[in-house]
Amino acid sequence: MKPQAFDYARPDSAEEAVSMLAQAGDDARILAGGQSLMAVLNLRLAQPSVLIDISRVPDLNYVRVDGKHLAIGAAATQGSVEWRPGLKNEVPLLAQAFPHISHFQIRNRGTVCGSVAHADPSAELPLALLALEGEVVLRSGRGRRVVAAADFFQGMLMTARAQDELVEEVRYPLAQAGVRYAFDEFSGRHGDFAVCAVAAVVKPDGIRLAVGGVSDRPVVRAWPRLDGADLDAAINDFAWELGAKDDHHASAKFRRQLVRHLGRAAIDKAQ
Repeated sequence: MKPQAFDYARPDSAEEAVSMLAQAGDDARILAGGQSLMAVLNLRLAQPSVLIDISRVPDLNYVRVDGKHLAIGAAATQGSVEWRPGLKNEVPLLAQAFPHISHFQIRNRGTVCGSVAHADPSAELPLALLALEGEVVLRSGRGRRVVAAADFFQGMLMTARAQDELVEEVRYPLAQAGVRYAFDEFSGRHGDFAVCAVAAVVKPDGIRLAVGGVSDRPVVRAWPRLDGADLDAAINDFAWELGAKDDHHASAKFRRQLVRHLGRAAIDKAQ
């Protein structure tokens, strides 16, 4: 299939993009990398009347350290972050997650903010943002607001973004001294959607484990520093709480087992 006919707009600034979005309202969609959006348009699961292309907006194309975060603008591609010198030291969890994301051709065009805005429950970038307690900056004609990752993802392809808001920036916290990170996932083939993905953050006084691909959104749990049978029991409880369901990719039982196996392995790797 092909998309329904739409008008194409290409703003020159973030301010102009926000203004266009406010004028078009529910009938507009933002185009950045287009790696998720174009498939949705071709299937006519979305039928916007106007497409606002921000891919060439210079003031949205940046990747920079800002205080305690790595700030990534809405037009910055995944590749521009993945190939950033020093990423392994700045945000090691992101450096570990990128090789699992589809294929390098997709990462060359797809944007980090676009993946976060799309909110696919199997996507690696939203999972890492949640695990690290990152933030999403939303901009509209009313101004900016900052939303914690834990509050941003609200369900299958559902977020806290209002129709007139642009995901202007995402903020991944920088690595902290004494904290270790690990990422892993299972998929049918490299580049396929994750059947289960895990991100572990191990601090001197606690553990955070985030899981994607099992529930309708990425989900995280935090525990004190557990080990042995106590840690296994906590991960098992988490696996059941995710409410896994059978589908054509995997059974609920298999997904729970992946949470147990990948989750424990990631935590052990980060210890």
